[in-house]
Amino acid sequence: MFSVPEKINFDQILCQIGGFGKFQKILYVWICLPQIFLAFHMLVSVFTGAVPPYLCRPSRPSAGAPSSLNYNFSRLVAPDGRPELSCVFPLNHSGAAALGDEHPTGRCQGGWEYSTETFQSTIVTEWDLVCDSASLNTLGSSMYMFGLLVGAPVFGSLADKYGRRIIILISLAIQAVFGVAAAFAPNFYVYIALRFVVGTSISGVIMNAFVLGTEWTGSKQRMLAGIITDYFFGFGYILLAGVAYLIRDWRKLQLAISAPSFLFIVYIWVLPKSARWLMANNRKEEAWELIQKAAKMNGKPLIKDLEMCQIYNIEEKTEVKKKYSFVDLIRTPKMRKQSLIVFYLWFANVLVYYGLSLNISDFGMNIYLTQMIFGLVEMPARTITLFTLNRSRKISQLAFLTVGGTACLLTIFIPNELSAIKTVLAMIGKFGITASLSIIYVYSAEVFPTVIRQNGIGISSMCARTGGVLAPMLYLLRNISPQAPMVLCGLCPLLGSGLTLLLPETANKPLPDTIEDIEGPDLSEEYGGVKPVVFETPPWKTDVGCGIRMD
Repeated sequence: MFSVPEKINFDQILCQIGGFGKFQKILYVWICLPQIFLAFHMLVSVFTGAVPPYLCRPSRPSAGAPSSLNYNFSRLVAPDGRPELSCVFPLNHSGAAALGDEHPTGRCQGGWEYSTETFQSTIVTEWDLVCDSASLNTLGSSMYMFGLLVGAPVFGSLADKYGRRIIILISLAIQAVFGVAAAFAPNFYVYIALRFVVGTSISGVIMNAFVLGTEWTGSKQRMLAGIITDYFFGFGYILLAGVAYLIRDWRKLQLAISAPSFLFIVYIWVLPKSARWLMANNRKEEAWELIQKAAKMNGKPLIKDLEMCQIYNIEEKTEVKKKYSFVDLIRTPKMRKQSLIVFYLWFANVLVYYGLSLNISDFGMNIYLTQMIFGLVEMPARTITLFTLNRSRKISQLAFLTVGGTACLLTIFIPNELSAIKTVLAMIGKFGITASLSIIYVYSAEVFPTVIRQNGIGISSMCARTGGVLAPMLYLLRNISPQAPMVLCGLCPLLGSGLTLLLPETANKPLPDTIEDIEGPDLSEEYGGVKPVVFETPPWKTDVGCGIRMD
């Protein structure tokens, strides 16, 4: 006679073959390398879209006027670091208002001169995105983020249908081709269209690389799927400061961050599929070939009898097949509550993260140094989550949201004269939000069951990218109140920390595979529930640990 478990899941199989052995470590090398370039594309607009000091040329230059290189741009900068008067006053070579010119108070008639002290060229200097056209620069950043928003549900749905690996390969190809094309854009509108497409591909890589790693990793090591990849994103964050410092021309910089992506063509031969996804889609033979390969590489070959038991179980379990869609995220009560909370957490995290990251010029420091410091802040933020995640996903998420939101909110009480204290508080806010963002990747993958996980991550990412679209516009709220942006950056995370209390704890628990794992076995038919399959004479016995024992 055999003891009868209700079911055997993929986590038990991973426990047998190794949850984080040589196979998974090599997989993570392939997953992590693209993250460096993802950081480049996400943050390069800090430099390519930078606004150097500029002035309006007189419409009728006086005889013997000096070269524009002799203009005193330092006199154009207000105490907050932004250009002053240059949109309305033609200026003479000393940087003072030339009130005797033909158009002393109207719009600029003679075009603009830009300082080349920090940048050789940016999209702003090439296409004059200043004054009346300044909003187009913000539009460019928002269109890129909108591309991420569109790519999230599109590539999420495609990955659930066709698999994680193929979508990663397609996304990397799109990223390389359109990223290089953006460096040769003939005008601003072609440029933002190309950047939009790059944004869609970034979503395809971010989501599916993360999910592929998560689905191959054991429950105890699963947090590494988010944290390790985030380290490489942070490394790209820091490295971008150095690359941009060395390459001051925006076209060359765009080319430098895009062309190396063609090397990822080798992923056609080295990147594996997700065995968990193959099983969920009734492709057992392919799944077991991969499982055997992973077991052999990890030095834990499967016992033949155990393999037969697993195949038997999977064949029985997959007799009932149901098609799932994003609607299943909100069809049932518990799943709906958890989904909506996770969606908001993604939105709030990304809104504040990029709201702080894309506006580093507001701190009044050297832009390259500030970029590097903000990148360095990410390393301890991601490291500390390694010590908190295994204890509790829920408390970790709540705590870091509280830290980030509180720090941002406190900046509104600091007078402008104490800019150093404001900067420190902003960095503490960045620290908390970065840690929270690392956690939500892991947490959300454990909240959504396998059958709709990619749909869940896709919609979550879409909500996050909505926050990303709004982030470049966040500082337009300064026209309403100078404190408005940081008030929003403080309140959104604090609301999220309260909502986190309503989520379940998922630390060191098996990944849910079906919606009934979330709702329980008594899920009623009115919600589209399916009763669990119970086997009367399966050839295995269960025990503690991996949950499988062969006699």
